[in-house]
Amino acid sequence: MKHGLRLFSWQSIRTRVLVCLLLVTLPLIVLLLYNSYYSINVVRNQVADSNRNMLTLYMDQIDRGLEDVDQYLNSLVAVDTDLLVVGTTSEQQDYYMAKISLSNTLSQSLAIYRSIDGFFVYAKREDDFMLVPQAGRSFEERSQLRRYMEQELQEGRAATQTKKWTIVQLDDDYYLYHIFESGDAYIGAWVSAQRLTIALGLIDMGEDGRSLLIAEGGQPMTEAAFAADKQLSLDQDMSRYYMTGAKSSRYLMIGSASSMARMHLVAAIPDEKILENLPYLRQLTAFVAIGSIIILPLGLWMFRRQVLSPLHRILYAMKRVREGNLEVRIKPLPSAEEFQLVNDTFNMMVADIQKLRIEVYEEQLSKQKAELQHLQLQINPHFFLNSLNIMYSLAQVKNYGLIQELSLCLVNYFRYMFRSNLSLVTLKQELEHVRNYLRIQELRFPGSLTSQIDAPDYVLQSSLPPLAIQTFVENTIKYEVTLDEPLHIHISADLIEQEQESMLLIRIEDTGGGFSDEVLEKIRTNRLRVSEQGNHVGLWNVSERLRLLYEGRAALKFANAPSGGAVVHIYLPLDANEDDGEGVKSDVYGTDRR
Repeated sequence: MKHGLRLFSWQSIRTRVLVCLLLVTLPLIVLLLYNSYYSINVVRNQVADSNRNMLTLYMDQIDRGLEDVDQYLNSLVAVDTDLLVVGTTSEQQDYYMAKISLSNTLSQSLAIYRSIDGFFVYAKREDDFMLVPQAGRSFEERSQLRRYMEQELQEGRAATQTKKWTIVQLDDDYYLYHIFESGDAYIGAWVSAQRLTIALGLIDMGEDGRSLLIAEGGQPMTEAAFAADKQLSLDQDMSRYYMTGAKSSRYLMIGSASSMARMHLVAAIPDEKILENLPYLRQLTAFVAIGSIIILPLGLWMFRRQVLSPLHRILYAMKRVREGNLEVRIKPLPSAEEFQLVNDTFNMMVADIQKLRIEVYEEQLSKQKAELQHLQLQINPHFFLNSLNIMYSLAQVKNYGLIQELSLCLVNYFRYMFRSNLSLVTLKQELEHVRNYLRIQELRFPGSLTSQIDAPDYVLQSSLPPLAIQTFVENTIKYEVTLDEPLHIHISADLIEQEQESMLLIRIEDTGGGFSDEVLEKIRTNRLRVSEQGNHVGLWNVSERLRLLYEGRAALKFANAPSGGAVVHIYLPLDANEDDGEGVKSDVYGTDRR
């Protein structure tokens, strides 16, 4: 603030005391917060290391089970004659005998390899698919897997002779399968991802903790609904732990990669469970931090009450006096003796200044009223000369009928002018005067000038300076009426709300050539003045009267309409004082368009 008291300045007592207190308390608070943060990280690292070892153990167990199945299938491909016959024979009897024997062998092996859901064999020559499942597998699951594997093997899309198990999604469930080729026969094993995580239920991860199998790319193979509900991010680097989840439920994520398939075994441990062993440290940290935060404002409050508040009252009063408000006084509130003496002395000094200023202001007010009347009367001789010129032109063409009508219009016109030495008139009176003036001009320029005035009844009693509208209309006719193109002038008035204040908006627009770019630029930069030849005197007069009458609350705005022609907006407050005619600056002044 240019004229105000700066809230933060190194030279002020307020800032220096605040800085001293912050230098004492902030390091302590930062140290406590860092200690709490460091302790939390240590606990998280310990929990992450412990659970990563456990996940690695379980992941190795899953991989060993899958590896044992691979070794068994490899041995069948290498030495089992039944599988060889199924893949090579063309004799139906030998094929069925070998198929039955192979089915019995695989069924007996399921008792040994209980970590999988079953075996399957596909004979390409016979286009025959045999499924040997574990007991308890549902019919729908077996049928679904059969359809998928038959289609993959028939169309040659199934991956064979690969080192890793293949992951596939069927509906909402994920499965792993591995296929080996033996001649025209294929043998493989399959297992559901859900079955692989059964043993993980023994891990204590808290009430809301979960273990998940995650496919390559972060797609959850198990607990997909849980991951979506908790907003877990699963596509990050699993080689180290990270925090994820919604703001209300954060989770520590640890993963272990599988050597037998492109997947990770992941543990999602609630942060609340991890930190449940740090309640006392967290409470102590919170207590000290909150205590420090409370003590700091308390010390500032006491200092403010005893020193800063009395000083602020003095500085505030001095600022208001500098802004011109001499009504301000410092209230006699309890304070130190030194401040009471300063307050009493200040109040006496301001009272003396106010008394002297009232006397000077009364003299300036009388001068201002005289200036207002002088400005208003400037317009009368200006229009009088224009009227004589019109009368002279009509006399030259000997149009006595129009001269009579024009004379009557001029009588009404000057009757209004002679009674308009007041500072304000009603909008109804001004519009009647404008209609009379426009009629004079229509008589002067028959067929070249038309006009329209629109104003609802509820605005007709609004106050405005006399000749405020007529001056702009006169300016338009002076510069825009030609014999080549007819000119139309439209005047409208209505009430608007602008910056929480009711305003009277008067719009004057025409179909002429509009304002020149030079004039609009001078208006925008506030550089247009009355020239030595007297140009712009009428509109400058309106601007000066608005400045004196409305104390900066009235405004004039100039523009060109998109379709051509000039547009003038006059904004006048509705609560204007009709008696004293006092005023200060108006932010936009009027001008001629040339």
